[in-house]
Amino acid sequence: MDFLSEFESKLPELDPREKALNRGDFLIRPGEIEKYAYLIREGTLRIFYVAEHEEFTIRFGYSGEFITALPSFFSGKENELFIQALKKTSLTAISKEKFEAWLHSTPELQQFYIQWLKRLVLQQQEREIDLLTSSPSERFKRVYERSNRVFQEIPLKYIANYLRMTPETFSRLKKS
Repeated sequence: MDFLSEFESKLPELDPREKALNRGDFLIRPGEIEKYAYLIREGTLRIFYVAEHEEFTIRFGYSGEFITALPSFFSGKENELFIQALKKTSLTAISKEKFEAWLHSTPELQQFYIQWLKRLVLQQQEREIDLLTSSPSERFKRVYERSNRVFQEIPLKYIANYLRMTPETFSRLKKS
């Protein structure tokens, strides 16, 4: 099953809302409750958390992918994350209720959802290992081998933040 084709064919039934963000605009901020799943049509976003006035980039979202503030989306509680456009971005927003009903409407979509959640859990596990890796060069290598797309589409200062290093350290590693 081509998930995106299936999604596109059902869009009218899902009552979508188109949303446009300029670079630097926020899709969601802490304190809000996430009520939508978004298909990124064009552009890139970053999800980050702020603690003690320091930003910690958690993940990135690219065109052709779904994005949402997962903890709030799943729990219905206030969000703690920022989702920010890194460049001009267009999205299709589907309400949580319609998105979940659609995902559970056929066995094929349920299977896709399970596979998507499995990939997400594995990605989170990889990310946790990255964060526990003390060597900046090893973190760089792990992410580079896992996701070239990051290095093609994301500004360097955000990759450095994601890798928990200064832009200067990142620049040195990138050159070597």
